[in-house]
Amino acid sequence: MTPRLGRLVISLAGCTAVVAALSACGRSDSDADPVSLNVTVNVFAASSLTEAFARIEAAYESEYPATDVVINFAGSSALAAQIREGAPADVFASADLATLEAAIAVGDVAGPPQVFATNTLAIAVELGNPKNIRNLSDLATPELIVVLADTTVPAGKYAAEVLAVAGVSVTPASLEQNVRAVLSKVALGEADAGIVYRTDLASESNAQAVDIPTDQNVVAEYAIGSVTSSDDRPGDAAATAKFIDFVLGPAGRSTLEAAGFGLP
Repeated sequence: MTPRLGRLVISLAGCTAVVAALSACGRSDSDADPVSLNVTVNVFAASSLTEAFARIEAAYESEYPATDVVINFAGSSALAAQIREGAPADVFASADLATLEAAIAVGDVAGPPQVFATNTLAIAVELGNPKNIRNLSDLATPELIVVLADTTVPAGKYAAEVLAVAGVSVTPASLEQNVRAVLSKVALGEADAGIVYRTDLASESNAQAVDIPTDQNVVAEYAIGSVTSSDDRPGDAAATAKFIDFVLGPAGRSTLEAAGFGLP
């Protein structure tokens, strides 16, 4: 009796191994869902997306706990330069279409770009608006300390565009490398005014917005794409695609809308 029982256990174990092997043969690693893998998705996102993408990160990781989303926030042009130099990025979310298209043109990002949000500009002033700034023309007042984003980043390009449309010439006290640095100087009282995205002001209690009329304003288009993989930057195509789909899907759209962004 004992030998026959031993053969039965061995037979069952072997059958289990065969079933497992057959199951494995029926799929490849590329078919695996990112939910079942311990993977990291490195997201390079424009600084104006800080609050919105932090919420998207939390929602994504709650739904897919095996995936760790790591976000690097900076000016879009700085992020593009880091990607060009081989930084470990999987997703690039730019504050403008042109920067992402340039990254696609040199092969750093796979096309086509997908627009996922829009934004407009506002004048940021100190809380209570002590300088009584009412419009773009007021920014030309010599006594005012005005800061702008550098024109190498989208916020600076957009600011230059609205000032040109309004026919206003401004000599900024400084040119910042990202829009959050502009807002920070205003909030800290180091500047009287700056031009930022309207969504930036929603997260700053020490500054407020002065509206820019629609006929002088711009609509900023935010675009997203997957960073091209390489030997130095292998990435995880399935996990990257799943995160981008999440941003473009209902959960991402509702989060962006709640943060004040427009939807394409």
